[in-house]
Amino acid sequence: MKPLFVAAVEVQEFLRRAGESFCFIGGIALQRWGEPRFTRDVDLTLMCQLGSEARAVDRVLSEFRPRVEGARDFALKNRVILIQSSMDIPIDVVLGALPFEQRCVERASEFDFGPGLRLTTCSAEDLVILKAFAGRLRDWADVESVSMRQIRSLDWALVLEELKPLLELRETPENLDQLLKIKNRIEQADRAP
Repeated sequence: MKPLFVAAVEVQEFLRRAGESFCFIGGIALQRWGEPRFTRDVDLTLMCQLGSEARAVDRVLSEFRPRVEGARDFALKNRVILIQSSMDIPIDVVLGALPFEQRCVERASEFDFGPGLRLTTCSAEDLVILKAFAGRLRDWADVESVSMRQIRSLDWALVLEELKPLLELRETPENLDQLLKIKNRIEQADRAP
């Protein structure tokens, strides 16, 4: 197995033993739903109610080495635990508390990436939402990749319903415009003879 997947299995097994709710997002999910590309880290959302961050952070840091000095304080301030696997693969554990994040974890499902390699990833729709929300150049390429590969099955109504309020909170309506341009371009290409 590639070291990235070994790291993902390592953190997944720990979180399952701890009875936690989580799902992989980012590059691991992209391997499932879009065009695979090189990624150097593992990203996941771990559900953590507001006010219970210290317990979650301490539990994760008791099992995994931190990547930064003051990792506990950083995690409590930013709701992201920066750790590394036993093979030194970077792992970003986002502490999720928003209703969208809860629904994202609830919609997640297992995927077989190979022998002995079943990982729980977010849905294609949630990956598009997360990427469109982030809105970096690489994220838009990933949105296009997922949209092209999942063109006949992607639930755009769900994507738009979940994404609009997130973008309103962040005050980035231009991200919705960019997403709709990608959607329209891919749909037109799919209809072309």
